[in-house]
Amino acid sequence: MTAAARSGDGAPGLPGALPTQLGPDWVTGADGLPHRRGARVVLLDDADRVLLVRGHDMDQPERSWWFTVGGGIDPGETAREAAVREVFEETGLLVTAGALLGPVWTRSAVFDFLRRTVRQDEEFFLARVEAPGALSTTGWTEVERGFVDEVRWWDLAELALVAQEVFPSGLAGLVAGLLDGWDGTTRHLGEGP
Repeated sequence: MTAAARSGDGAPGLPGALPTQLGPDWVTGADGLPHRRGARVVLLDDADRVLLVRGHDMDQPERSWWFTVGGGIDPGETAREAAVREVFEETGLLVTAGALLGPVWTRSAVFDFLRRTVRQDEEFFLARVEAPGALSTTGWTEVERGFVDEVRWWDLAELALVAQEVFPSGLAGLVAGLLDGWDGTTRHLGEGP
């Protein structure tokens, strides 16, 4: 799972070894920042609601934001395999790699995670679940339990009005553009401040 994202290159690199709590999917990037590849899923139900996660900054617990289900790609995994695994771990819902469309979007995000500035190159997939049922958090890691506050389905009209930050920026409109299907073009997203 990722925390809040903000765009931009040139964030200051942090010297020293990577903290062990970041996990094996993080390496030191060319810019000196901890870096990993990530897989995210725009998960829609049969009512065209999107499933989002709300997390908070460990250094600023009063600040929280919403983001799509997903996280880091483990060594030896493909982005699709990671997306399937992350959906199950974070929600208890089963999707198959064949049910994923895309990647529909990509982005490179710089954000604060575990008190570090990090970079994650993300691939976003689209999937639908019919009558999803109850969500489960039993697959959450200790790190996720430390910064994730809730998981819930959002109606796109309601999401467009939410006062908290939502990542990627303009998500309600982006998802609305996928409701009638994906045209096969992978779009690279930029992030605003």
